[in-house]
Amino acid sequence: MTGSEIKHYMNPLHVYCRLRDVGLGKDKARCVCQWYERCVFKHFILKKAEREK
Repeated sequence: MTGSEIKHYMNPLHVYCRLRDVGLGKDKARCVCQWYERCVFKHFILKKAEREK
């Protein structure tokens, strides 16, 4: 898997869609994704991508 593929699958919108696919309600999926974006995605995924440039 390439870095861009990992970044795609780890994208908060992609995570939201997969949570909806498995049956999580809109509000709960949004809440999980907001937390995920703030606490995980921005701190690990985006910073790692910036270091690789």
